[in-house]
Amino acid sequence: MLCVLFGIPMLCPLMTTAQRASGFGIRIGVMTPGRLDGITDVPGIKVGQTTLIKADSIRTGVTAILPHGGNLFQQKVPAAVYTGNGFGKLAGTTQVKELGNIESPIVLTNTLGVATAINAVVSWTLSQKGNEEVQSVNAVVGETNDGYLNDIRGRYVTEADVLQAINTAGAGAVTEGNVGAGTGTVCFGFKGGIGTASRVLPQSLGGYTVGVLVQTNFGGVLTVDGVPVGKELKKYYLSDVLGEKPDGSCMMVVATDAPLDARNLERLAKRAFMGLAKTGGIASNGSGDYVIAFSTDSSLRVPFNAPAILQQNVLSNDAVTPLFMAAIEATEEAIINSLLAAETMKGKNGRTVEALPKDRLQELLKQYRRSDR
Repeated sequence: MLCVLFGIPMLCPLMTTAQRASGFGIRIGVMTPGRLDGITDVPGIKVGQTTLIKADSIRTGVTAILPHGGNLFQQKVPAAVYTGNGFGKLAGTTQVKELGNIESPIVLTNTLGVATAINAVVSWTLSQKGNEEVQSVNAVVGETNDGYLNDIRGRYVTEADVLQAINTAGAGAVTEGNVGAGTGTVCFGFKGGIGTASRVLPQSLGGYTVGVLVQTNFGGVLTVDGVPVGKELKKYYLSDVLGEKPDGSCMMVVATDAPLDARNLERLAKRAFMGLAKTGGIASNGSGDYVIAFSTDSSLRVPFNAPAILQQNVLSNDAVTPLFMAAIEATEEAIINSLLAAETMKGKNGRTVEALPKDRLQELLKQYRRSDR
């Protein structure tokens, strides 16, 4: 996975368990994580990131999620969008809701980079073999506002940066923390970023995988697996006269290989929002909190030139309950992973956002008797 650090392309560091919930003895929920404990545990998914850290005020980037490695426009995937709080700029929403599918990579970036990312996704799609006659592309682009640490008005994300994230996307472990679209974000008053996690259902329930990737930039009262960390650290919304500013956004991307149609994917997306709530997020007035959910089941792909009648087998309503639980757990853990992987960052106007203090976190986990579980 390629990053750009101080203007120099280089490989992003691989994530380690020490930077993740599991490395701190945190066991969120009761379901089993996938091998990578990330969205790329869902077969076929690729993730690419471009990280822009330049001079003293450019702290931003791009994260791209590809539902499969083929021609996404020609083989669309069933999808849904759920809006927890709509103070955001999630492009492509209405067509996804209307038609129930996604035909492009899902790109995350900063608020003022959305238009640039749309142009890049359109260009990428038009350039794909087989799309020579395509005249309409619904690019799905989400964002959070990283303007506290990043010179967002400079609009430094370029189409080349977006294309780099798409073209270098891979199926391996996803780098977390201060990378990609999470480079300049702030979460619960601490450094936020990109986080991911997954859960695998027992074979008796289908053996399906649910993977989640988040871009965290929101506020509230941080809770880590039930421990009131924000309250104990006295860093939370309304903790004093002004409190920690809770505004921001959280983009959540939920993927599964379970055969779900758009209706049940929307229901799955709603459960991801419950995972955000478990971490203490409050979806403030100025927060854009969205969930994009899709299925990678190849039998449910919708071809561009689809026949008049499609025959598809999907899970029944009763069979999706375990997937709901998986989405809640994976979203909660992905958000915590984004905080644990993030490092202290100095950015625009000399501002510094501290990382979540790991030593104090471990003390609190022990104090609440959570570290030995």
